[in-house]
Amino acid sequence: MTWEETFELLGTGFQETAWMVGVATLLTAIGGLLIGVLLILTDKGGLLEARPVNAVLGVIVNVGRSLPFIILLVAIIPFTRLVVGTTIGTDAAIVPLTIGAIPFFARIVESALREVPPDVVSAAVAMGATRTQIVGKVLLREAMPALVAGLTITVIAIIGYSAMAGTVGGGGLGDLAIRYGYQRFETEVMIATVVALVIFVQLVQMVGDVLVRRLSHR
Repeated sequence: MTWEETFELLGTGFQETAWMVGVATLLTAIGGLLIGVLLILTDKGGLLEARPVNAVLGVIVNVGRSLPFIILLVAIIPFTRLVVGTTIGTDAAIVPLTIGAIPFFARIVESALREVPPDVVSAAVAMGATRTQIVGKVLLREAMPALVAGLTITVIAIIGYSAMAGTVGGGGLGDLAIRYGYQRFETEVMIATVVALVIFVQLVQMVGDVLVRRLSHR
């Protein structure tokens, strides 16, 4: 295989990986943020204290984090087929990527919100702020740098997950590495794929670091 053909495959693989990671990150940010906030609000002393709800959410998150992604990928194949109508391709890979990443990000959100000084929340309550205002303008605002840092870690984890999805025809750079680098012994394709993944991760980390610094210096 020529380098021109390799770069063409690499471009397609990169686009597929970017699509999978982008959509999965968006869905993970929404789902993880919602669950993380609920874990804080329903915990003991929280604004919506409900220990049974908190316990159920905690168990769901822990179970989700306990499953190795490669096992989750296979275990939810029927659910993936139900959602997108197929188990092969980038759209199918988005389902397990999202389900695998949401519990991970939810715990990061919970940890970030716990770092917000209780005095700040107490002051907001004393000033008559509603629960919605406390969550949106106090908790999330104060924890924003930590949340962005946590989301950066999550995106990098999703990139790693997307490479594993290539083992079952998930598309993207992982699929390229398996089909050409491993099964066809195209060493140059394997090397190019690894370099592309490293560059992708470095770019994500750089953007995340810049955002965290800017948010921290507001």
